[in-house]
Amino acid sequence: MARADKARAAVGSSQAALGAADAGRRSAEVSVEQTVIRAPFDGVVLTKNANVGDTITPFSSALDTKGAVVTMADMGTLEVEADVSESNLQKVKVGQPCEIELDAIPDTRFQGQVSRLVPTVDRSKATVMTKISFRELDPRILPDMSAKVAFLTEELPAGQRMPSPAVNAAAVVERGGRTVAYVVRDAKAYEVPVQTGRRLGDMVEVTSGLRAGDKVVLRPPQKLKDGAAVAIAKK
Repeated sequence: MARADKARAAVGSSQAALGAADAGRRSAEVSVEQTVIRAPFDGVVLTKNANVGDTITPFSSALDTKGAVVTMADMGTLEVEADVSESNLQKVKVGQPCEIELDAIPDTRFQGQVSRLVPTVDRSKATVMTKISFRELDPRILPDMSAKVAFLTEELPAGQRMPSPAVNAAAVVERGGRTVAYVVRDAKAYEVPVQTGRRLGDMVEVTSGLRAGDKVVLRPPQKLKDGAAVAIAKK
């Protein structure tokens, strides 16, 4: 009888030890789990804010701790933020087509549309933040790039999306039955035959004869001759 009681006590002691070991295992699993950092979404790491050995706590509330390990971006949801003045706000609406030009990629125009208007006004600038999404993302587009946005009244056909050279309409004149412009090179004005296209406000599209970056004479006088010396006016 005493031997049976002793055996039962040994079994109970072993079960208690087993329970303690299982609790230790769960505690160790929780400790290991706390060393794993998971991102809330799939993305690309932009900056690393913490190094090996740094202490990480939520919101960086403790001394000598960091609240963020890395800074990430979802490259599939990149948007352009544009400030629209209050006076022009009635001309902008959600879904409106836009044309986006990035300073880093000046030879390409990207198609976009207004995705939303932030319902707050920046009183210091009298503007409203507008979010523009890309119709198609390009791998060359990166976060924090500088951009210019043109809000369009209607969708542009594919043939009109490429940039076209244009000059002030006053620089194009008729000479001897020809349409010409005077290009300034080496402080001299040279007569160049040009062909024009669409009228773009005060500008006119030039389909041939001029290149991007050419300097032209504005409102050339009738007496201006080919090769005449000229000086660029100081602003």
